[in-house]
Amino acid sequence: MFEFLPPRARLRGSPHPGEENARKIANDFERFRDALPRSLEDYVLSTYEFNLASRYGGLPVKNPFGKASGQLSVAHHQIEKDAEAGLGFAILKTLIAQDRAGRQSMHEWAIPETHMAVERICGRSGVEGWTVTWKGRGWYDTFEAYCDFFDRSLAAAQQAGMLVVPSVKYHLPTPEENSWKKEEYEFTTAALLDRWRRHCAATPMPLEKDFSPTLAGSSRASAKATVLEWLATVPGLIHGAAAGRVSLGLKIFNALFEDDFQLEMLRAVTACAAEERAGFLVYANRLFDPARVYEGHQGVAYGGPDLSDRNLAVLERWLDSRTVSPLPFSATGDISSGRLAAEYLLRGASSFQMHTLFQLPDGEYAMRAGAKTAKALHLLLFHPQEGFIAWALDLGRRFGWKPGINVEEMASWCRGNWKTIREALDIRA
Repeated sequence: MFEFLPPRARLRGSPHPGEENARKIANDFERFRDALPRSLEDYVLSTYEFNLASRYGGLPVKNPFGKASGQLSVAHHQIEKDAEAGLGFAILKTLIAQDRAGRQSMHEWAIPETHMAVERICGRSGVEGWTVTWKGRGWYDTFEAYCDFFDRSLAAAQQAGMLVVPSVKYHLPTPEENSWKKEEYEFTTAALLDRWRRHCAATPMPLEKDFSPTLAGSSRASAKATVLEWLATVPGLIHGAAAGRVSLGLKIFNALFEDDFQLEMLRAVTACAAEERAGFLVYANRLFDPARVYEGHQGVAYGGPDLSDRNLAVLERWLDSRTVSPLPFSATGDISSGRLAAEYLLRGASSFQMHTLFQLPDGEYAMRAGAKTAKALHLLLFHPQEGFIAWALDLGRRFGWKPGINVEEMASWCRGNWKTIREALDIRA
C-alpha cells in the first residue's frame, strides 16, 4: 500500500464559540433529541447569526450537508426521506453511461450490491472510526429506470429545496486503447439533461463525473499517464455534449500511487483551458485495498480515519504549492462529525458529502427518534464538542468573520487565506 503523511492543520481540543453560544448549543443539543426545528436554516441564522447557505456545483444549497453517491441514493423513497429530514443535497447512485444502441464500455461497474457491513476501523494514527463495506459498484438497473428515478427524485426534492444531482461513469480508455467513445458522453448527458429541464430549465444541471475508488484497483488506472489523460480530456467531452448546460464536477479518486500523484491529478484538472475545465471538484472518495477480501471478492474500498487523514494532508500540500486559485470543491471522505467538516472547510470546501454517517448503529446517535438522516444532521450541527455550529463560530472568532456569514463565503475566504490559517494553527509549510 502507498504511504502518506498525516495532516498538520487539525482542530484539537474543544471549540470556543463564546460562552453564550456554548450554552445555547448545549441546550439545543438536548432540546432537539426528538426532532430538529422545522425551518433548520432559519433557526440557526436567528439563534447564532450563522448562515448555513452554501453552493454546490455553482448552485445554491440551503445547507452544506449532502448524501454522497452510493447505495443510500438508489431508490425514490430514500430521496423523499432525505428531503423531509432537511439535507441540502443528494447525489444519486452512479449511472453507467451508454450510447444510443445501449452499449456500455464500463459495464463491469454495473454490479448489484450485496448487503452492507458497517464496521469499526482503526486508522494508522490510532484513531477509531467507521467504514462500510459492500461488493456492488454502479447502477445495475436499466438506463431508462435511472432517468425515471432522476425525474421522480427532482420532483420529490423540489418542494423541500433539496438539490438532486446525477452521478455518471462514462467511458475511460484503458492504457491499450487510443480512442474515446464520445457517443456515450453525448447520449447519456442529453438524456439526463432532458429530465433536468422538466424541473429546472433556467439553471445548468450539476453533474458528478465519478472516478470511483474501485478504479484504483483496476488495470485501467495502472498507468499514471492514462489517469492524467482522463482528467484532461473528460471535461471537454462533457462540455462538448452539452455546451453551457452542465455544471461539471470531477469526483477525484484516491489512487494507489503516492501522495505526489494526488497532487499531479489536482494540477492536471486546473491546467485545462478554461472552456474545457471542470467547474468544481469532489475530493476525494474512498481508499482501495487490493488485498482485502469481502464475500469472496478480493479488492474492496474502505473509509475511516485513514481516508480523512490522507485527503486533508493532500489538500494542505495542494494549498501550500498551488500557483493558481483552486477550484471550488465539495468534500467527501470520513466526514463523521462537524469538526471534520470544519477541517475540510479550512481547506476550502463549501459542501460536505457523507455516506457512512447515515448507516451507524442506532446507539451512535443522540436523537431518540426519526430517520437516520435527521439523526446525522443533529450530530453534525449541534454536538457541543464535535458539531459544525460550534466550530464554525470558533473559526469566526479566530478570523474575524462577520455575523451572518454563510458557508460559501467562509470557504471562499479559506481558499484565499491559507497562509493566515496555517499561521493561526501554528503549522509549517
